[in-house]
Amino acid sequence: MSDPAEARSRRWRDAVAVYCDRRQLVILLMGFASGLPLLLGFSTLSYWLSQAHVSLTAIGGLLAVSSPYAVKFLWAPVLDQVAPPRPLRRLGRRRGWLLAIQLLLMIAIAALGFGDPKQGLGYIAAMALVVAFLSASQDIVIDAYRIEILTAAEQGAGAAMTQTGYRFGLLAAGAGALALSDYIPWLWIYGLMAALMVVGLVATLIAKEPSPPAGAPAPDRPDVPVTERAVRWLRHAAVEPLTEFLGRPGALWILLFVLLYKYGDAVAGAMANPFYQQMGFSGVEIAEVTKILGVVATLGGVFAGGALVARFGTVAALIVGGVLQAATNLLFAWLAVAGHDIALLAAAVSADSFTGGLGSAAFVAYLSALCNVAFTGTQYALLTSLMAVGRTVLATSAGFLVDEIGWVGFFIATTGLAVPGLLLILWLRRLERRLAPAAQL
Repeated sequence: MSDPAEARSRRWRDAVAVYCDRRQLVILLMGFASGLPLLLGFSTLSYWLSQAHVSLTAIGGLLAVSSPYAVKFLWAPVLDQVAPPRPLRRLGRRRGWLLAIQLLLMIAIAALGFGDPKQGLGYIAAMALVVAFLSASQDIVIDAYRIEILTAAEQGAGAAMTQTGYRFGLLAAGAGALALSDYIPWLWIYGLMAALMVVGLVATLIAKEPSPPAGAPAPDRPDVPVTERAVRWLRHAAVEPLTEFLGRPGALWILLFVLLYKYGDAVAGAMANPFYQQMGFSGVEIAEVTKILGVVATLGGVFAGGALVARFGTVAALIVGGVLQAATNLLFAWLAVAGHDIALLAAAVSADSFTGGLGSAAFVAYLSALCNVAFTGTQYALLTSLMAVGRTVLATSAGFLVDEIGWVGFFIATTGLAVPGLLLILWLRRLERRLAPAAQL
């Protein structure tokens, strides 16, 4: 009989080894391509416009062009079910669409750089909207590809690799672009960012196309009327993904959990920068701790989360991540009492970033596992849109809470806001175990 300690060590080695796979490298590169365009039409664009002395009102209004990310589920069925343009069909459904979108995205990013903030805000707004639409479309296909190419046990590692690549993409388009702006014109910066999309093209070309889902509809016969074919397609692409999901046991509880799991973390994060400022931290101190130390800790967290999913399963990793995310908010309550303490700020941000990364990896793995492979892109887009509601709309009460109960009470309250999500995952685990014996009959 093998030694228990040796067996545990082997299981952990197997959990970490899940990262050593060619598919995970592809997912890492795709994550970079997914993160790169986001800031080019958002905070990096706002910095460029601010440099050109565009009014804050105009900048604020212009940033509404990022709305395609929030409504990408509207056209997800097309990318999920329609074949790509004919010359690219030989690559397969996922890779064909990815290559088409990425080529267009390179052109759109470069074209955005030709804008003139002083003379052509309309042109900049139009091109930023195109970049956001193509970027959101790329996210739909990349998410579907990741879910379909990995097994359930590999989804946690896939989530970690996606988020790692994504953050490096954000770093290149954010800090990298801003640093370059001191030396070269914005036209060349956006041209360079467009060239970096080659990373995504390489990932698409070396990727293996997932097998077509068993639930894919058979091709329509030419003798079937066009109207009937359109109705069939619409039913399969847009209606069946929703009805299939809602027909599962506990579907509404699952949706409520997706809405609430990150609720406490989102409310606390919404007030992070005002909190740092009121505690007397300088911009340099905030940047050094949150942008450098925080990013490193987050990357450590996402890899730990992926390993936890592979070792113990998604639900266990969600529980660990949820408890730790809630607990780290208490460190900010302590900081609110202590005031300006750079060491305590570093500890709080590191712990919060690590546990946030861990919870995010487990959460993405959970969302991925919820998707039926016949409707991967559509269902994942719907779930992430719902998650975005919890992160944004429900977090709008954050400022009111601070005004009413102060910083210490606020961070203690955000710890309590995590409890409903934790109770829901425990209830869902119990429901799953109760249904498992019936499924085996």
